[in-house]
Amino acid sequence: MSRNFNWGSRDMASAGRNAMQNTGAGLQTIADTIQRFQQFKEFAKSEGVGRGELSPAYAQNLVSSVNTVMKAATRGEWRSVSPTRQCNIPPRCNVRSTPTPSKFGTQKLNLNERQAAIASLAQNLGLRSKEASLLNAKAAYTEAAGRGVISVSDGTKGGRFREVPITSERQIEALREAAQVQGEARAVMPPEKDWKEWREGGLREARETVAAFAKCRGLHDLRATYAAERYEALVGHPAPCNGGTIIDREADRTARMTIANELGHGRIDVVSSYVGGR
Repeated sequence: MSRNFNWGSRDMASAGRNAMQNTGAGLQTIADTIQRFQQFKEFAKSEGVGRGELSPAYAQNLVSSVNTVMKAATRGEWRSVSPTRQCNIPPRCNVRSTPTPSKFGTQKLNLNERQAAIASLAQNLGLRSKEASLLNAKAAYTEAAGRGVISVSDGTKGGRFREVPITSERQIEALREAAQVQGEARAVMPPEKDWKEWREGGLREARETVAAFAKCRGLHDLRATYAAERYEALVGHPAPCNGGTIIDREADRTARMTIANELGHGRIDVVSSYVGGR
C-alpha cells in the first residue's frame, strides 16, 4: 500500500480520488476530475491514450485534471505540465461556429418521462441539467403563470440565483409537463435517487440519447438552442453561429448581456460559446 504516495490504494484512479477528497473540493469537481484522470491512468498503463482526435478544450481538460490530482497526491510538490507548451495541444477556442441543435419534441426520443422533461427544460428555458433535475417544476409553473418568470436557485453554478423570463407558450408547456412528471416529489428527478445516482444513471443515459439524436454534445448543447432563439428575438436576426450577421454592435452586446444573465453566467464573453463570436 506504499505506492501512489501512500493514498491507500494500488489503483491510480482510486488513490487519486482519495487525494482529491483530502483537498476539500466539491463532490462534482472531484467526480469530473477523476473521470478525466482515468485517461491518464490508462495512458500510464498502456503507454498510449489511443482516443483518436480530441478537441483542444477536452484535451486541455484532461491534462488539467492530471495536474490537479497529482498536485493533491504529492501534497503540492507536483510541477504542473503545460497543455500547450509541453503537450503541443492547440489553444482552446470557446467561440461557437456550428449551428445550434434544431428544436425537437422530446417525445420523439427514447427517453422516460423525467428524462424528457429535463431535456425540454434545457432547450426551452436554458436550464443546466442539474438545475432542471432539482427544479420544483410545480412551483415554477405557478410562478410562470403569475409573474411571467421562473426563479432558479437549486443546482446553479456558484449558487447564483437568477430569473428566466417566460416568452413563449412552449416554455409554459415544458413546465406543465415537468410538473405533471414531478407529481408529489420535491423536484423533477426521481425522488428515490440522490443527485449522484441520478447523474451517473438516468441523466447520463439522457445525455447520450440526446447527443446521438441531435448530433450535439448532449443536454448542455440544448442551452445553446435557447440562447440562439433568445438572441434572434432580442436582436431581430439569427445568431452568428446560425448564419446571422451582426449589424448593430450595441444591440448585439445588450442581447449578450441579457442572455448571460438568463443562462446564469457572470461574464458576457461566455455567451460566444452559445451563439457565436462578435
